[in-house]
Amino acid sequence: MNMDWKVALSDITLGPEERTAVNRVMESGWISMGPEIEQFEYEFADYLRVDFAVAVSSGTTALHLALAAAEIGAGDEVILPSLTFVATANAVIYQGAVPVFADVGDLSDWNLSLASIEKKLSSKTRAIIAVHYGGFPCMMDQLRELAATYNLKIIEDAAHAPGAVYQDRKLGTWGDVGCFSFFSNKNMTTAEGGMVVTDNPEIARRVRLLRSHGMTTLTWDRHKGHSFSYDVVETGFNYRMDEIRAAIGRVQLAKLEENNEKRKWITRKMRQLISDIDGVFVPFSDNLIESSSCHIFPIFLEDKDIRPLVMASMRNSGIQTSIHYPPVHRFSVFSSSDRAPRKDLRFTELIAEREITLPLFPGMTDYQMELVIEKLKLSLSAARRSMDQYTSAMLTPSGA
Repeated sequence: MNMDWKVALSDITLGPEERTAVNRVMESGWISMGPEIEQFEYEFADYLRVDFAVAVSSGTTALHLALAAAEIGAGDEVILPSLTFVATANAVIYQGAVPVFADVGDLSDWNLSLASIEKKLSSKTRAIIAVHYGGFPCMMDQLRELAATYNLKIIEDAAHAPGAVYQDRKLGTWGDVGCFSFFSNKNMTTAEGGMVVTDNPEIARRVRLLRSHGMTTLTWDRHKGHSFSYDVVETGFNYRMDEIRAAIGRVQLAKLEENNEKRKWITRKMRQLISDIDGVFVPFSDNLIESSSCHIFPIFLEDKDIRPLVMASMRNSGIQTSIHYPPVHRFSVFSSSDRAPRKDLRFTELIAEREITLPLFPGMTDYQMELVIEKLKLSLSAARRSMDQYTSAMLTPSGA
């Protein structure tokens, strides 16, 4: 926990179960990829009710391997939101493909718009990356129909959404491939790490191959005496997870459902507390909370000009906030090139200028929730007064 904040943006609890798991691995004498990885993959696949799960070094490498295994390559176009972490787009670039940014639904639905996707389709489109923003599900049935119509692959970026569901089916299992992140601020963590899931045996085979240099056998296989040598059949990567992180992941997976329920309860409470504040609203409808993993708590300010003042005031009050996200299409590496078409992103632009992320984590107390909202109200009032004074000064004639 960050002791510099009265309420940090996120917080994780690593208890004796995680320490016991790490010690078990340390005492085994085998810390690179081995039996803990195999068990973690089995348990994660079983939890999602999917055929295959492949543990990797991060959510970013999960996305990269998913695209590679789906045979997305040079010159192909992949449609994705700009309202996401840059890794979603970077993974497309790694494959020599072109990220094409589509808009989100509207100011209440911050997931990909089906209408916007259709506008972005071209003869080069090969895949769609569906990002479940904040753990709230995209309309996967409709997205699958669209993908089937145009023969497109669906990659789910479920970094925010472990345990979230759509129509009683876990997110990450609707597309051709699902990708998860276990970064330290996620709903379940291994510090760094990720997972690729699929029901497609060929995709699973290629992901396993590519994550470890394209080698036909692994060190653990040779240690068990299953092989004495190996071939390299593709140019792969070193995207492996280690045993220590897998051991932590197994414990975190066992806690996921309980922690997600806590996040849902806190989200409902925060939405109630914030409902009477003028000029602020929370995206996604209340009836979607039950299906969400409630990864973050975003709010939308009607007045974009006060955002820097509000965030500074919150910081001075000991409340950590953030922005999810600076839109990818505005970053210099994308805005200065022609490799990422970025037109017609009206709602993304509006959200990007006005969003603030408030603290949300399973151990958040009633006092912390009330403090966050109290400081938000005070920060909004102070920011509006400051803007009014500035406007008044600008309108006052010189020398008056």
